[in-house]
Amino acid sequence: MESVKRRKVELPQDKSYICQHPADFKGMCVRCGRKIENDGDGDGDASRVSLRYLHENFRISNGDLLRLRASYSKILLRRKKLFLVLDLDHTLLHSCIYDLIKPCEEEYFKEAVPDDLIRMDHLKLMTKLRPFVRTFLKEASDLFQLCIYTMGNRWYALQMAKLLDPENVYFNCRIISRDDCTVKNEKSLDLVLGHENATIVVDDTKRMWEKHEENLIEIGRYHYFASKCKNCKSVTELRCDESESDGQLAAVLEILKGVHSSFFDGENEVNLEDRDVREVLKSFRKKIQLLQEK
Repeated sequence: MESVKRRKVELPQDKSYICQHPADFKGMCVRCGRKIENDGDGDGDASRVSLRYLHENFRISNGDLLRLRASYSKILLRRKKLFLVLDLDHTLLHSCIYDLIKPCEEEYFKEAVPDDLIRMDHLKLMTKLRPFVRTFLKEASDLFQLCIYTMGNRWYALQMAKLLDPENVYFNCRIISRDDCTVKNEKSLDLVLGHENATIVVDDTKRMWEKHEENLIEIGRYHYFASKCKNCKSVTELRCDESESDGQLAAVLEILKGVHSSFFDGENEVNLEDRDVREVLKSFRKKIQLLQEK
């Protein structure tokens, strides 16, 4: 953003004009260039929202965030796309630091090392991608705008995004971490650019989405490593991984395709902006519940 050539902004000559400061970059209003000392200056908004995942120094007023979200959602709907928010750990992958890997697991890795088991020696971290995740992301991206939302820190989120999307074609800058959260230990759609009525969430932890349970598809937890695996057996202990064709991600993809089809079916009869994906999800709840039984 800093490399863009600045142009002079012509403000109204009326001396009574007060800039509403719709957004600021590095504390400077993007419209009038004035330095903003305090939040909520000029348009009645009580606060400004920091969208650090888009740019570290970018903030926007609540009112303009709503307008941005509405505009962005219209563009996606015209492209026949919905917004899809994806968790990382236990949903798309599972990570473990070297110190927590058990000796029996090391023996198992010596027998057969899967292609999607990645050692990152410089980070002292091992990550296993969930079976079918490559196909899942590829096919889901045709129907949805994808976004990562993790309770891991931003450094971790970016590292995992590189593993899942090395060419940066799925997520771009849409990577939200706990460093961006507005409420501690809780995930919310308040930072997501997709409108609530056109956004689906896939996560293994229901309690993180108390305000948006109607948007949630709760996927079964993926436990590859034995550490922190309570009341269950990990893949390394069972020595048997999920099925590519009949695993959790394959089942979720089938549900997502069905929801997408139902949402856009008969689009000439009802305005797409008036539709609500949460209503569509209700008809898929039985299939979603079965995910916990697989």
